Amino acid sequence: MRIALLIGMSALVAGCSSGTGGPVTSSQSAPSGSTQTSTQTSARTSAATTSRPSTAAAAPGRGASISDVSAWIEAGRPADVAAYRTMTRDGQSTELGDGVAFTTAGAETNCVTNRHQDGALACLVKLADPPPRPPGIETMWKANWVDFTGTAVDVGSLHGDPGPFADGVGAELADGQSLAFGDYRCRADAAGLFCVDYAHQTAVALSARGVEPFGCLQKTTPPADIGLRFSC
Repeated sequence: MRIALLIGMSALVAGCSSGTGGPVTSSQSAPSGSTQTSTQTSARTSAATTSRPSTAAAAPGRGASISDVSAWIEAGRPADVAAYRTMTRDGQSTELGDGVAFTTAGAETNCVTNRHQDGALACLVKLADPPPRPPGIETMWKANWVDFTGTAVDVGSLHGDPGPFADGVGAELADGQSLAFGDYRCRADAAGLFCVDYAHQTAVALSARGVEPFGCLQKTTPPADIGLRFSC
């Protein structure tokens, strides 16, 4: 009887010891692995976020390098150039072939590739302080007309007719979008319209505040019939 009792008590002690030891070991190891995995995942997410370029970076300011301006323009969301191959006036559309036309928010700028100047970019800008009419110029003065040929930017010039703007306006290029055409790429932004000419490594920013050149473009003495000129 005593032998049977001792055997029963030994089995009971062994069973209790086995039942307690297993779960404790399991509950202690699970949080450790979970915490390590969570930490590693968080670190990878943080590193990936840091390595991605920000598309919300501020627009380039005066004195920015042409490489920085180009990179910022290229960071915009690409727009489908096919949507900008027409101009519209009074409900009538005109196909531009390889040319483009576009406006920015609030029609602050209205641009078109000028077929009369080998596809150079021409824009009408709502300038708050446009260059004054040059002495001796009595008629046909367009103070807000901007021509960007790559090697020069002219602000204010003589025009007896609407020229490339005769067919109306193009579709709106929304803020944050970029449009590539010919040697140019432009990006619309709340700070203005920024356009780069890759062939000449120059760029220009157009807004109500004025015209800001980049690259080799420097302010020079304009011809008698031009209000303001930047050239290389």
